[in-house]
Amino acid sequence: MSPHSNAPASGPKPEYDPEIKDMADYIHNYTLNSELALDTARYVFLDTLGCGLKALEFESCTKLLGPTVPGTTVPNGVKVPGTPYVLDPINGAFNIGAMIRWLDFNDCWLAAEWGHPSDNLGAILAVADWVNRTNKSGTAEKLAGGKTFTVHDVLEGMIKAHEIQGCLALENSFNRVGLDHVVNVKVASTAVISKMLGLDEEQTRAAISQAWVDGQSMRTYRHSPNTMSRKSWAAGDACARAVDMTLKVLKGEGGVPTVLSTPTWGFYDVNFGGKKFQFQRPYGSYVMENVLFKVSYPAEFHSQTAVEAAERIHHKLKAMGKSAEDIELVKNRTHEACIRIIDKQFKPMTNYADRDHCVQYMAAVMLVFGRLEAGDYPDESEAAQSPLVESLRQRIACVEEPQFTTDYHDPAKRTITNALTVTLKDGTVLEEVCIEAPLGHRLRREEAKPVILEKYRRHIEPHFSAEHTKKLVDLGNDPAALYKMAVDEYVDLYAKDKIL
Repeated sequence: MSPHSNAPASGPKPEYDPEIKDMADYIHNYTLNSELALDTARYVFLDTLGCGLKALEFESCTKLLGPTVPGTTVPNGVKVPGTPYVLDPINGAFNIGAMIRWLDFNDCWLAAEWGHPSDNLGAILAVADWVNRTNKSGTAEKLAGGKTFTVHDVLEGMIKAHEIQGCLALENSFNRVGLDHVVNVKVASTAVISKMLGLDEEQTRAAISQAWVDGQSMRTYRHSPNTMSRKSWAAGDACARAVDMTLKVLKGEGGVPTVLSTPTWGFYDVNFGGKKFQFQRPYGSYVMENVLFKVSYPAEFHSQTAVEAAERIHHKLKAMGKSAEDIELVKNRTHEACIRIIDKQFKPMTNYADRDHCVQYMAAVMLVFGRLEAGDYPDESEAAQSPLVESLRQRIACVEEPQFTTDYHDPAKRTITNALTVTLKDGTVLEEVCIEAPLGHRLRREEAKPVILEKYRRHIEPHFSAEHTKKLVDLGNDPAALYKMAVDEYVDLYAKDKIL
């Protein structure tokens, strides 16, 4: 047997790709100083937790939660809000991440790539809770230098995760190469929790590189004919992978320095058509400051203004003594991303996942019933069973308005415009209803704040007594008290003996 290997001779260790170095430098060395970002993060935090608890009303979500092996006991484990589960941090991140994303009702970021930056809370909250409980136990080896995380620490972690995910999304379209946007959740979560777990800057680079080399999810589960519920737990999976990768590096695993740029085998050549990432701006706090809230409707974000326009039209028809029964057809002038993602005029609606990603279905439900709720998507729902909704859905046609697409990508606007024109069966054409910015947009932030808090209250109310619900809402409205609270003590406020 030959003593010689066919492997190439070893040489000096390569430098990490600059994109990875920039992320690690931002995580370890950038000091956040934006009060706007911090205050926005507080609303995102509350809204995201509320969305997670709302998801617990759906068996399709809860059947995937809990320990992998029933009866597993984890010392100092992560407590999953609204449930009795105490889990390891990897599974805890999956559970929290899946809950958060299940109903497509948490925040949103729209650019060349889309996504939901608050998905990262699945990993951040799980790690913070686990570290605190471990360090307070007195029976386990200290993590992260014995640190006790506060809610303020979590909010700062969210700001940085939002920033990495959002800045990656500004100029780089993962969907155009068939990849799902949760790759950005995996990378952003990995970067943030690396520092939380006590990794130094070099180790953070290693962890980020592991996130990039990890197998990336394809978007096919978001599109016909394969649309299905994996789209609702894909972010939870990304959070779990982020924690897993980071814990491996914590144990001494190294990195893959040129994982992005290596010819043939790197991410750019394998997954991105040979193109390098482009960046519009340096990392700061821009994304959190400009993030989009889903305030009014549990609907894919490109449809929010269409549903709001449909709601106005519903009330106008009612005032005219007419209803959706009188509609002949609807024209929706819209932006290109809406057409590419949720224009499904003639495609069959076979499940929940099809319906909450079809702009025609969502607008039709609003036009017919004057509402759009999470309960309007299941197969057995009144809306899904309605012949009128199905008929009207197929008479709503989307056409791209180039100016709307331009405004969608304009950093100074980032509007998500839809404009509906209804033609009635008697030939009457109603005045077009055009809405540029949904209620959760930065341009309508102050208008949205009380509605966001009411949404949070409404979502947690079924789980707790009136007194406890008020306690949680009042705490969320008291930044000074909320920010200094230890994460584990805050999470304890959401503990339940059983799921709703």
